[in-house]
Amino acid sequence: MNAPRLTTLAAAALLAGCMNLAPRYERPAAPVAERFPLAPESAASAPAAADLDWQAFFGDERLKRLIAIALANNRDLRIAALNIEATRAQAAVRDADRWPTLNAGLTGSRTPTAAGGINSIYTAGLQVTAYELDLFGRLRNLSDAAAAQVLASEEARKAVQISLVAALANAHIALAADDALLEVTRQTLATREESARLVKLRFDNGASSELDWRQAESLLEAARASLALATRQRALDENALVLLLGQPLPADLPAALPVETSAGLAELPVGLPSEVLLRRPDVRQAEQQLIAANASIGAARAAFFPRISLTGSAGVASGHLSDLFKSGHSAWSFAPALIQPLFDAGRNQGNLDLAKANRDIAVAQYERAIQASFREVADALAGRATLGEQLSAQRRQLEAEQARSRLVELRWRNGAASSLELLDAQRSLFTAQQSLLQLQAQSAQNLATLYKVLGGGWR
Repeated sequence: MNAPRLTTLAAAALLAGCMNLAPRYERPAAPVAERFPLAPESAASAPAAADLDWQAFFGDERLKRLIAIALANNRDLRIAALNIEATRAQAAVRDADRWPTLNAGLTGSRTPTAAGGINSIYTAGLQVTAYELDLFGRLRNLSDAAAAQVLASEEARKAVQISLVAALANAHIALAADDALLEVTRQTLATREESARLVKLRFDNGASSELDWRQAESLLEAARASLALATRQRALDENALVLLLGQPLPADLPAALPVETSAGLAELPVGLPSEVLLRRPDVRQAEQQLIAANASIGAARAAFFPRISLTGSAGVASGHLSDLFKSGHSAWSFAPALIQPLFDAGRNQGNLDLAKANRDIAVAQYERAIQASFREVADALAGRATLGEQLSAQRRQLEAEQARSRLVELRWRNGAASSLELLDAQRSLFTAQQSLLQLQAQSAQNLATLYKVLGGGWR
């Protein structure tokens, strides 16, 4: 190959490395407020949720063991990890398009001559077929888009892990609350059985009316129905936990913390939306998809420009196949081709319009991801701002109901209170106990959810 040809190829390669028709990427402004509503003041030294490992955030050893099992066996997380491998393979294919493909080839042809004979030619050697000189960045932009999709799939896996950790924590807390509710319901059932027995005895002896007896009987059956409901709900919550784990519950799990202490999770600094939301994997996934869509515009624009491809070979040739590798002569070919689109019935313009529309869709999806994330954080903060006060009030109500129940029972045993007063006090006490357990579980789940929506749980 002579010097002018080498100079031409070098100039083409330099041009290919410099020209890029993709629009310059700029991150869209976040369409949310500058601060989260109801965000408390947090210590600056406290680690952000995205930097806090789930092992450090959750203190329940049983929950830690369950999370570790789920991370190894959950099928949704496994699918997300396999999706990364798939997008990496696609990116490797796109990246390979930017390089020539070298093949070893053996060809033969036999053609008739005008004199009635046959010309034979056999060649063997190395071949490069239709290698495209990427002068206008078409292949590079396709490769960049595929690389951005790889990063998006990696962020998607992190998002799946965050959701899995939070869902497992919520399921674990719900199961602990179910166990506590079952214990309270059994105690309530035993109390109502004893009350019903005493009221029935008084009714049989004419000391109480049938109304008192029927009221006691109704509350007793209501307690039995509540026990059946609580038992069924616990089974359903355990089934949900097993699905998240990806395997049956191990028999050697540590004992779970009581539901009233499972809310003792670490406090988290909230920070500014511009700092917090852009670290969430789902938001970063949406941004990488936007970057991929932006690069696809460059590839669509490059289709309007000439496409130069090179085909060549180097090897040996002979008129007889048996002599090809013995006395064959060296042979080479070099066939560049330049194709300039002139008329394609609007195909290239349609592809460009499609790429621009997909970019605009990706912008909207990115902004929606920001807004949805902002709302999730705001909802979690609203829960944290009010649940504590509600929980304190519910504890005081339970204490009042417990004192009332003791006093009414004492008055009833001494004939100073009716059976209806006793049964009403028992019903109110059970309702207050149920409400307290539900609030304790909700408070703990709110903290786990706040950890998730602030971007924690993927490390």
